[in-house]
Amino acid sequence: MNMKAPRSARSVAAITLLAPVTWGTTYVTITQLLPQGRPLFVAALRVLPAGLVLVAISSFSQRKIARPDSWKAATVLSACNFGFFFPLLIVAVYRLPGGVAAAVGGVQPLLVAGLTWQLFGERPRVRTLVIATIAALGVALVVIRPNAQIDPVGVFAAIGANVSFSLGVVLTKRFGRPTSQLASAGWQLLLAGTVLLPAALIVEGGPPSITGRNIIGFAYLSLIGTAAAFVIWFNGIRRLPSSAPPLLGLASPITGAAIGWLALHQSLTTWQLIGFAVTIGSIGYGALVSATG
Repeated sequence: MNMKAPRSARSVAAITLLAPVTWGTTYVTITQLLPQGRPLFVAALRVLPAGLVLVAISSFSQRKIARPDSWKAATVLSACNFGFFFPLLIVAVYRLPGGVAAAVGGVQPLLVAGLTWQLFGERPRVRTLVIATIAALGVALVVIRPNAQIDPVGVFAAIGANVSFSLGVVLTKRFGRPTSQLASAGWQLLLAGTVLLPAALIVEGGPPSITGRNIIGFAYLSLIGTAAAFVIWFNGIRRLPSSAPPLLGLASPITGAAIGWLALHQSLTTWQLIGFAVTIGSIGYGALVSATG
């Protein structure tokens, strides 16, 4: 087997990797800079500014109001990628230690393979399942700590978030490349926001007092961690083989764990170092094999 990936595929994979690395900062951003106990409000203010910015940029470049190619596809993808995923993810972040929430994310490659098989009849290769399983074990070694507190609601929220996100990966690939990447991502975000904001006001009450610290957190999370990151991510999903993006996505929990240790001045155990090596090796090997077919 020729293991040398085409230069274009390697470039796309490297650029796509920037998205999950950026998402790895989500845990520390939410816990340190944003209002606590308001998952729907945080999710709404994460998606609405991002959607407005992307639709505005797309409209300006087209010299007309940008619209998605298919409202049906935009609505379905909006629900999977943002409407369900973000609130569930934020609930998991609030209720679980970062390591436990991240460890659940380690099963995304297996979820994507299983959903692709069940929905579209594409049986995953044994090699893909082996790499995904090894990668998930690597993530678990890195982020799960012996004294981690397991909250059942947080665990179910984390599982639901990852199922929703994995379904979004599968369907994004299936719906194909849109005419405008910016308009597609922007309208997905806006559609999610139009549901999340009223839900936040009904369920959680009026908005909390916003501090300068909160504004910095929302600006970073919305514009960098959402608008820019998801444009990069969607482009990668549509151009890379189905098995590659979920493996690249494992860079998110690894980045989150690394930031946590650096911020809290925590040391790494031998097993955690082994987990880092296993996960990074799985990401690299899996992406390379996917790119070469």
